[in-house]
Amino acid sequence: MQLMSLDELQGLKVQIWTLGFVLSFWTGVWIHRGHFCTMGAISDWVVMRDATRLRQWALALAVAILGFGAMVAAGWISPLNTIYANHQLTWLSGLSGGALFGVGMVLASGCSSKSLVRLGAGNLKSLVVLLAMAVAGLATMRGLTAVWRVHYIDPVAVHLQEGPFVGQWLSSISGLALPHALGVSAAVVAVMLFIWVLCDRRFNTLSNWVTGAGLGLLVVAFWWLSGVWGFVAEHPETLEPVFLTTHSGRMEALSFTAPVGYWLDALLYFSDGSKRLTLGMVTVLGVLCGSCASALLQGSFRWESFTDRADFVRHLVGGSLMGLGGVLAMGCTFGQGLTGLSTLSVGSLLSVMGIFLGAWIALLWQLRRA
Repeated sequence: MQLMSLDELQGLKVQIWTLGFVLSFWTGVWIHRGHFCTMGAISDWVVMRDATRLRQWALALAVAILGFGAMVAAGWISPLNTIYANHQLTWLSGLSGGALFGVGMVLASGCSSKSLVRLGAGNLKSLVVLLAMAVAGLATMRGLTAVWRVHYIDPVAVHLQEGPFVGQWLSSISGLALPHALGVSAAVVAVMLFIWVLCDRRFNTLSNWVTGAGLGLLVVAFWWLSGVWGFVAEHPETLEPVFLTTHSGRMEALSFTAPVGYWLDALLYFSDGSKRLTLGMVTVLGVLCGSCASALLQGSFRWESFTDRADFVRHLVGGSLMGLGGVLAMGCTFGQGLTGLSTLSVGSLLSVMGIFLGAWIALLWQLRRA
């Protein structure tokens, strides 16, 4: 196989950034038009016992799981090349981080992706939320909070002998080859989710199916973009395999908490020469532009601000908790809730359980106050 030149490598990076922007642009449009929101889905269920948006989320997850599993079974990608492939299950970090993120997104009136969409539609509250989230996230990745995280939270872990993915457990029990076991487990879980989605006939509207299935397909498209299109078997300088433009150096898909922090880091320290544009950063920009375009075309773009000081404090605290919790849990409602769970990672499941628990507690607290 002929070695790729540096110019060809740079050209491939530009292609990945361009495709990533286009895909994330439509992600912003889909979320804005379909009113897709994990916090809203939990709120609808807790307050009104309405599971419509929760079924949207489940449909998106089912499509993402099925698509990821199909690519694994076909041998195109492997979950072992993702950030979720860690035999050390940092359960305390996942659960506590998820719970903090869940509380934060209720206080901030939406998770990180919803805040980006709202900012694109003119909501200045979301600008404060995202700035607070970026600062807290960077501190938890590299600052004082990071020291506490590394010394006191991350070491609390359990070693998973068979691996962090459900497919690996199935392979160990059944003797199936790992790609086939991962594909089978994905198909089984996806079918179970589809059955639950179809249980409520009221959900069967074009808008719900387009929103849920569309966002699930976008997660799959990002896995393909970073894991197939962006994979180079031999880097022309290091001669090692590499996944281009990802921050972790592994396969990545939709996630927003850390990339928002990377934008703030680049804005403040770009001149030090070590900053680089990543697929996650392009995703943030694309979602913002997509939601803005959607709001302008729909005629719903409106400048909004805080109603009082308490409203400002609530959103500021919420954004800070999302930044802290998102880094501890290694992802947000997209980074763990859809992207992580699409791999059937046990760690992602714990983080999502924490997010749902934290949101449920915060919503009950708000109801009691009201």
